[in-house]
Amino acid sequence: MSAKIHVVDAQLSLIHIPLKHYQTYLQALLRLIFPPKSDVEGYESSSSWTNRYPFLNISVTPTECSLVCPKSLGKELFGQASAITANRAHAAIISSENYVVMSVEGEGLEAGKRVLELTSPLALAGISIFFITTYFSDYVIVPAKSRGQVIRALEDRGFRFEESAEAYVNPAARHDRNKSSTSSFGTLSPSTPPPTTVDELQVRTFALLKRREIVPKVEADIRLVQCAGRRDNPNSFLADEICLQNGLTKCLVNQPRFLSLTLTADEPASLLLDKRLVTHFDANHVLLGNTEDNLVPIMLDLEPLPLEATGIVCGLAGKLAGREPEGGLQTAIEMSYLSTARTGTVIVPEKDLQHAMEALRVEEDDSD
Repeated sequence: MSAKIHVVDAQLSLIHIPLKHYQTYLQALLRLIFPPKSDVEGYESSSSWTNRYPFLNISVTPTECSLVCPKSLGKELFGQASAITANRAHAAIISSENYVVMSVEGEGLEAGKRVLELTSPLALAGISIFFITTYFSDYVIVPAKSRGQVIRALEDRGFRFEESAEAYVNPAARHDRNKSSTSSFGTLSPSTPPPTTVDELQVRTFALLKRREIVPKVEADIRLVQCAGRRDNPNSFLADEICLQNGLTKCLVNQPRFLSLTLTADEPASLLLDKRLVTHFDANHVLLGNTEDNLVPIMLDLEPLPLEATGIVCGLAGKLAGREPEGGLQTAIEMSYLSTARTGTVIVPEKDLQHAMEALRVEEDDSD
């Protein structure tokens, strides 16, 4: 089955919340995840609470709390909470830019290669993106103003229509689900001509990271698992929904070190979370996936870069997936990636951590 890209019908905002003020916004976060029916346009009482939004991502990491959510609710919930924050310098920052999200479904291509397949044409076209891979699908988040440019860039790379003007297919790409995720603030300012090859883009990416003193960091005590809410048993569907809701509430109330939740209109809840949080769920019955996995987040603080910068995700994926300039590391590393408002997080298996850190530091050493 070929990789299919579909434009989700939603106007989204990107929100950054300083961890210092996480508790100020906790009630707004809980209301966003578990909304009363009056909050959600097109709400159906029979629908699962996990499917009430076209797209929602809430991520709490060691560096920030970050959201991608419907624009209207972002302003209503987090604008109100900001009004009561004593220190305005630490209030939530809501993007002035509108964003759209594109979902990617398919099977076959290895995770890192899939990231390259999707992000390289956009990076070479100078388009800034965020990239989130969930348990089920990949999501590319782009400025709404760039939507037409994104479509043209993907069409030029061989993606084609399927069924409607909102769906595209790349005949050459086949996806391997559940192994990747990626995000990007980017690498190049809009005034810089885009590179012409992925190798050139990779060199520019790491040169920029070094110039801005952005280095990969690992939190030694955090190990992650990627999983999803189980709802394959109709006899326990309601009980599973309640258990998942209670588990998430416990996690959020206690300000997790690392948790990323993605909700969409047609998939179960997808989670990337600190392994220590699994105890808040009845994992054998509620969570789908291998909760014994040990994934390690490698974080890059991208705050020094402008939001409109481009190419970070493609540059990092190229380095880890084995597609780097001649003389670089050649062993592909299984990876995923999470974009948040100010951080890019590469996620690798624990067994590949040393290899991944060496790969991400090659340019730092070579360019001295």
